[in-house]
Amino acid sequence: MTQKLTLISHHLCPYVQRVAIALAEKGMAFERIDIDLGNKPDWFLKLSPTGKTPVLVVDGRPIFESSVILEYLEEVGPNPLHPAHPLDRAEHRGWMEYGSSILNDIAGLYYAPDAGAFAEKADALRAKFVRVEERLPGGDFFDPKQLSLPDAVFAPVFRYFETIDAVGDVAGLADLPKLSRWRAALARRDSVRNAVAPDYPSRLRAFILARGSHLASLLGQVRSAA
Repeated sequence: MTQKLTLISHHLCPYVQRVAIALAEKGMAFERIDIDLGNKPDWFLKLSPTGKTPVLVVDGRPIFESSVILEYLEEVGPNPLHPAHPLDRAEHRGWMEYGSSILNDIAGLYYAPDAGAFAEKADALRAKFVRVEERLPGGDFFDPKQLSLPDAVFAPVFRYFETIDAVGDVAGLADLPKLSRWRAALARRDSVRNAVAPDYPSRLRAFILARGSHLASLLGQVRSAA
């Protein structure tokens, strides 16, 4: 029986993006509804105990937390994005958590109030990306055989740098050849490109500029120079 799937979304949320990518890769049709997290509607708060996106509503029943949603989709959907071997699946899940920790560091980067704090956060990101580089097989995907869930997790991570890179290669991604190849391959993927709206770059830039942070200042200087 075909399930009705509705993805409750925020236009900038990277956790929503990973679910949208997985749904697209599985060929599972879904409706997407964007909400304003600064003014959360009451109906959404009834669905999400955490008040966060994403929420996937399945035949009227809500599932919250992106990791739980991804596992549910693996259980019920076609085209598995987890490897078959339990040990490989466990390793992938660990790297998915690592990707989430990098998202926290990115938030620290765009909230850093001054140059010193910004440099500290950038160094932490570089160190984590070096660890990722060491793990990568050197192809277009995290798993050398096919796209898998770590790809869905890291694609939104890399998307941030399409905006941040305007001020320079602050996380040292260009110095990591395997990661650079992976990043470029994911950016070309339809499921990744379509996980956000066309106005995502301008929305992200506006979001960062509104933080009043060191990165906001650097982006403002770039805009002024242009």
